[in-house]
Amino acid sequence: MKGSLNVRNYFRTAATRCGIVSLFVLGFGGSVVAQTGTTAAVKNVVLVHGGFVDGSGWEGVYKILKKDGYTVAIVQNPTISLADDVAVTKRTIANQNGPVILVGHSYGGAVITEAGNDPKVVGLVYVAAFAPDKGESVSTFIANPPPGAPQPPILPPQDGYLFLDKAKFPASFAGDVKPDAAAFMADSQVPWGVEALNGKISEPAWKTKPSWYLVTTEDKMIPPDAQRTMSKRAGSTVVEVKGSHAIYVSQPKAVAALIEKAAQAAARK
Repeated sequence: MKGSLNVRNYFRTAATRCGIVSLFVLGFGGSVVAQTGTTAAVKNVVLVHGGFVDGSGWEGVYKILKKDGYTVAIVQNPTISLADDVAVTKRTIANQNGPVILVGHSYGGAVITEAGNDPKVVGLVYVAAFAPDKGESVSTFIANPPPGAPQPPILPPQDGYLFLDKAKFPASFAGDVKPDAAAFMADSQVPWGVEALNGKISEPAWKTKPSWYLVTTEDKMIPPDAQRTMSKRAGSTVVEVKGSHAIYVSQPKAVAALIEKAAQAAARK
């Protein structure tokens, strides 16, 4: 019997070291039967919004992920400075019980690029987002748009904050969002601090963490070619979807699908 227990403990230890759950079924007399299994996905997702909006736009993505068994937290960035937004995001990450998939939309991509260095973060998902390199900021990209790229209708700064022209907001930011919802987004804009745009990345997390990128091919805020360039530089797994900059609102299924793909892949690494 003592020998049987030793064998049993050996395989339990081996299974734990390999990160495998319930692979061994112990039979009578200490005999062991091997059984294959699959690795569970990372189950914590933290969603980070971009400029001009708040976290409520993630509601559709949130509901899908929750239904599929994920624990989802939504960061409410003040969007006043990059340092503050990174700090808020890190506090949310710290509250998660286990490894995290960190997701950023638009300016939120800059936030996760810095905050993603947190050891709990095991994967980054960029949704039509900025993915700056060391020393770069969102202003770096806005100041040098590709030739012929649409110009976002950003109004002159007011007391250090930016807004989009409300009349042009739907077409530029939310072209495939229902008109009444797009109008509401325009009228409920969150002031975006110029200081946040100028915040520089100290160490991009995508250099050490796996990343995924959803390119929006009808984007009028961040040109698709700029998205492709950033995602290629980051070595991201890329999915392209026909949609506007607000794809996380208009097509939550496509966004949630990529997040779940990242969660499953990150668990295997």
